[in-house]
Amino acid sequence: MPAASIPRGDYRRFISVPTRWMDNDIYGHVNNVVYYALFDTAINTYLIAEGGLDITAGAAIGVAVETQCQFMQSVAFPDLLEVGLRVGRLGTSSVRYELAIFKQDGPYAVAAGYFVHVFVDREQRRAVPIPARVRSALEQLQPPDAGG
Repeated sequence: MPAASIPRGDYRRFISVPTRWMDNDIYGHVNNVVYYALFDTAINTYLIAEGGLDITAGAAIGVAVETQCQFMQSVAFPDLLEVGLRVGRLGTSSVRYELAIFKQDGPYAVAAGYFVHVFVDREQRRAVPIPARVRSALEQLQPPDAGG
C-alpha cells in the first residue's frame, strides 16, 4: 500500500499527543525530529499503562536500536495528533512497532514508520526476554491474523 494512503483502521491502538509551540521549526511546520519523539512517547505511554513497564526500577528496559519515518503531509502547532500503534514483529527479546501519525480524527496518516526495541537487563545491558506483562500488552497490538 502506498505510504500516502495508510488508513487509520490499520492500527490497533491510538495515543493522543498535542503538538507544542516549540515543535514548529523556522519553516512553520513540526520539525522532522519531533516525529521520532512522538513515536517514542506513544510507545512508552502504552508500555507503562498497559504493560506495567517500570521505567525507573524495572530489571528490563527497552532500548531503541532502529527507527524509520516517512513523511506524507506537514503538521503544525496547534494540531492535535494521534499516534497509531501496532506490532509488526514480536520476538523473544525484541519488538518492531509500526506507527503512524494522524491528525485528530484524520482518515489517513501524515507520517508513518517503525521503531525497534530490544529489551535488555538494566545493569548489564544484555538482551533478555521481554517481561511477561509487557509481552501480553504487545500481543494485543498484533494484527488478528498474527496468532497473538
